[in-house]
Amino acid sequence: MGLLSERGWTIATEPRRPAAPAAPDRRPTDPTAPASPMTESDDLAAMRREYTRETLSTESVATDPFVQFQAWLAEATSAQVRDPSAMTLATCGSDGQPRARVVLLKGVDPDGFVFYSNYASDKGRQLAENPKAEAAFYWSELERQVRVAGDVARVSDTESDEYWATRPRDSQIGAWASPQSARIRSRGVLEANEADSTHRYGDGPVPRPEHWGGYRLVPRRFEFWQGRASRLHDRVVYERDRSGAWSRWRIAP
Repeated sequence: MGLLSERGWTIATEPRRPAAPAAPDRRPTDPTAPASPMTESDDLAAMRREYTRETLSTESVATDPFVQFQAWLAEATSAQVRDPSAMTLATCGSDGQPRARVVLLKGVDPDGFVFYSNYASDKGRQLAENPKAEAAFYWSELERQVRVAGDVARVSDTESDEYWATRPRDSQIGAWASPQSARIRSRGVLEANEADSTHRYGDGPVPRPEHWGGYRLVPRRFEFWQGRASRLHDRVVYERDRSGAWSRWRIAP
């Protein structure tokens, strides 16, 4: 979806050539200790920052976790956090192997968190086998994270149709062109499918595929995380009881 840049740090797999310059050591060191070259993996281990922006307590949060989430989402949007609606969605099918990916939140209300996908995708198959999931939002600029765990069910066809009608036409064509999560020979397969779907629907409306629609994650548990200094972060958990009432408490970082 283009939500995350393809950046990262590469771990060296070949011996360092003697003539190659050593990476600068940016960690605090003992000035009396002999210098030694830093490897790329050492450099990763040294990457850290302190979190000092805000605090969080059971007294400062809203009694309703949905209200608290909406407030934090609004702050993330106002702060121009990139892709504030992006969430990492973790699912686990009958094979017991968790899988995670980033998707976009497309709706939130007291009934839950809504996202859309191909029902035949990996996530769709896992949710059919085990209709539970957890979503995680991370807003680095605000030093905040929210986790939402609960049961998942498909939204109604009417709700899927209403959202489908708001999608750009190219995205509608793309939903027909991509056999999501299936192995394909090359990108040429997608391009051929896209051309075929474009020709098929011409200038007319593009219908929603039966294999594509929405899911609603109905929370049973929320966790709000605020980064703090010395890794002593603030974490507040909400859980819903059988009556539907929410309780909240602090947990250790």
